[in-house]
Amino acid sequence: MKVLVTGASGFVGSAVLRRLQAENLEIRLLLRKPSSVLERDDVELCYGDLLEPASLEAAVQGCQAVFHVAADYRLWVPDPAAMMRANVDGTVALMEAALAAGVERIVYTSSVAVLGFYGDGRPSDEAAPSSLDDMIGSYKRSKFLAEEAVRQIQQRHQAPIVIVNPSTPVGPGDVKPTPTGRMVRDAALGRMPAYVDTGLNIVHVDDVAEGHWLAFQHGRPGERYILGGDNLSLAAILTRIAGLTGRPSPRVRLPRSALYPVAWAAEAWVRARGRGTPLVTVDELRMAAHRMYFSSAKAEAELGYRHRPAEEALRDAVRWFLQTPAS
Repeated sequence: MKVLVTGASGFVGSAVLRRLQAENLEIRLLLRKPSSVLERDDVELCYGDLLEPASLEAAVQGCQAVFHVAADYRLWVPDPAAMMRANVDGTVALMEAALAAGVERIVYTSSVAVLGFYGDGRPSDEAAPSSLDDMIGSYKRSKFLAEEAVRQIQQRHQAPIVIVNPSTPVGPGDVKPTPTGRMVRDAALGRMPAYVDTGLNIVHVDDVAEGHWLAFQHGRPGERYILGGDNLSLAAILTRIAGLTGRPSPRVRLPRSALYPVAWAAEAWVRARGRGTPLVTVDELRMAAHRMYFSSAKAEAELGYRHRPAEEALRDAVRWFLQTPAS
C-alpha cells in the first residue's frame, strides 16, 4: 500500500512518519522544498504545495491512503490570511485531489483547539459544542474552518475520511519548536520564573502518532477522535519539569491581567522588527482563561488508543531539548 504523508518535516508529522515506517508501507512525502532532514532512500519525496492543485494531483496519484498532518501551527502570526490559506484552502484542495484520485482512506489531523468547553468544568470531549465565534486567534479559527470543510466534504461524498484531534503533544524532535515545546524548553533552562493559572492536556507525540495509525485502521468515517493524555495544571507541569532538571519550581503565580501590557508590547516589538515571535501574546493569555482539559475516552473505546503518563512525555521532551541546544 502506498501512503502519502503531508507535514513530515514537522513535529507531529515526523512522529507519524516513524510510526508508518514501522508497518513497512510504501511512503511518499509531500514537501514544499528540499529538506536535508528528510533526504533518505526509504521514502519517496514529492515536492509541491497545498495551494498548487497540479502538485497535489501528482502527489496523490497511485496512493491508497493519505495522512494529512501538515498545518501552520503558530499562536501568533503577522499575516492571518496566509495561515487561513494554508490550513483551510490547502486542506480542501488536498481532500478534493485525494478523492478524485480514488484514495481509499484519509486521516485528517485537526486539533482539540476546535472544541468547546463544558460549563460544569468537566474535560471536553468530541461532542463539546463550539462555534467560530468561540475560536481565539488565527490558528484556532483556521483549524475550526478546516475541520468544518473536511466534515462537509466527507458528508457530501460519503468519503472515507477520519478526523483526529491531538491535544498538546510533547516529546523528542520538536525542532522549531512548537509553542508548547518552547514552553517546555524554556522551563527546562530555567527561563520561566513565574506562571499563570491554567492547565493543559499533555500527551507524548509518539502516542499521538500511534493514534493516527489506529484511526486509520479502526476509525469510523466522519467521526473525530481526541488523541490526548493527562490533564495537568501549568503549575504541575512546571513542577515536573523542575524535578527532571534539578531546578527550583516557579513559585510566582501572575494574574493574567498583569501580563496584557507585556503581550501588547511584545507583539508591537515583533511587528516593528518584522521577524521573531512575541514572548507572550494576547491570544495566549485569552486562551489561558480556560483549563484546556480533554478526554480521550472515545478513542480508547473505539480505536484501542492508550497513552503513557505525562511524566514520560515531559521527560523525553526535556532530555531532547537539553541535548539539542540549537533547537
